Amino acid sequence: MQTHAPLPLAALHAVQVRYRATQALHGISLQVHPGQVLAVLGRNGAGKSTAIAVMLGLRRADEGHVELLGGDPQSRRQREQVGVMLQSTALPEKLRVGELVDQFRASYPHPRALHDCLALAGVAPLRQRFYGELSGGQQRRVQFAIAMCGRPRLLFLDEPTTGLDIEARQAMWQAIRQLVAEGCGIVLTTHYLEEAEALAGRVIVLEQGRVVADGPLASFRPQLAPRQIRCRSVLSEKEVQRWPGVREVQRSGDHLRLLAEPAEPVVARLLAEDPSLQELDVRGGGLAEAFVELTREAA
Repeated sequence: MQTHAPLPLAALHAVQVRYRATQALHGISLQVHPGQVLAVLGRNGAGKSTAIAVMLGLRRADEGHVELLGGDPQSRRQREQVGVMLQSTALPEKLRVGELVDQFRASYPHPRALHDCLALAGVAPLRQRFYGELSGGQQRRVQFAIAMCGRPRLLFLDEPTTGLDIEARQAMWQAIRQLVAEGCGIVLTTHYLEEAEALAGRVIVLEQGRVVADGPLASFRPQLAPRQIRCRSVLSEKEVQRWPGVREVQRSGDHLRLLAEPAEPVVARLLAEDPSLQELDVRGGGLAEAFVELTREAA
């Protein structure tokens, strides 16, 4: 019996967007699926905000095709199934937290219970506090409660943990994982690359309005992020630089620092050619290194 992959919750197909003489998006394509966190990464001005605006129906594409939950992003029926947490949001400061979240719940046909919204966002103890009296981090968590109060099938989170301390950030990550486990699809933009690494199953990197990388998170490390090797060695850095897989070599006193991928053959050769080698340390490349490599090559 043939099984079919679930339809994407949102999709851009060869989308182009222009602002007068500026080309903001150059024919980009992407998909967001249920139960998946898609991290959209890129430097300032790379096109992230424009791509999200098009998916949300806030901006029409000049060329290409856009789908949101199988329909037009500007349709009310589609928007009722979407939650959004923007980077900057103005909310009534004189309303209490419980009143504020309840007001937004009333806009949805099948909202999440108020207590569940507050508990999942970690703001239940703040229910009777006025929104304007909260700290920036507390307001951010209330905004998260509002974003997911309608039981969205698709949730857009734009820099969701800005202003949060480490404990609050970890709590929000756990809440995001719970939503994903419930089948919610999430589009995440963040400047905290460790956040994308902790949450995302798939990563798209934009640079100058183009997709320069798109794939599962695991695929980024071996291909784009060389591992770092440190050791105490008598070998010449010029000699080591010529070895296959070695991208960069630096010497500091008795120590060598290498960037290499694949790293295993390089480590084996170091041990074979320098019997006196000491203090060997190998560290895996992460998403931060991959991101820097990708955007540098694209630029």
